[in-house]
Amino acid sequence: MNIYFACSITGGRAFESIYQEFTRTLLADSHDVPTAHLAESNVMALEKVIDPREVYNRDVTWIRACDALIAEVSVPSHGVGYEIGFALAAGKRVLCLAQAGMAVSKMITGNPHSALQVKYYRDVADGVGIIREFLSDIICE
Repeated sequence: MNIYFACSITGGRAFESIYQEFTRTLLADSHDVPTAHLAESNVMALEKVIDPREVYNRDVTWIRACDALIAEVSVPSHGVGYEIGFALAAGKRVLCLAQAGMAVSKMITGNPHSALQVKYYRDVADGVGIIREFLSDIICE
């Protein structure tokens, strides 16, 4: 499957190692993840040299082409929130993951859209299990 992985870049990188584990798992499970580089430590330098319009066009093209969007939402991010809304409007299935105990915007947790799931994980292994279950449900449809 083609998976758009969304995570905070300019909003903060406190969960960077978790982003990396999630994207590495997706890749190891043979999914295409065009945004896997966003989880890497050098992402700020890579993205800094790209024009904002190019980023927008690239990212919405990737969202339109994806089978599902998975967003790690433990760190608030304008961009990730936008990507979630865009994906839902485009008819994509969306999984929002947050570490247990983290506050997540009520615009996400209160959204009744049938294609949106919001789940909390205890640790990386738990998060990976949630991701795999979400994708398995899509494959079985």
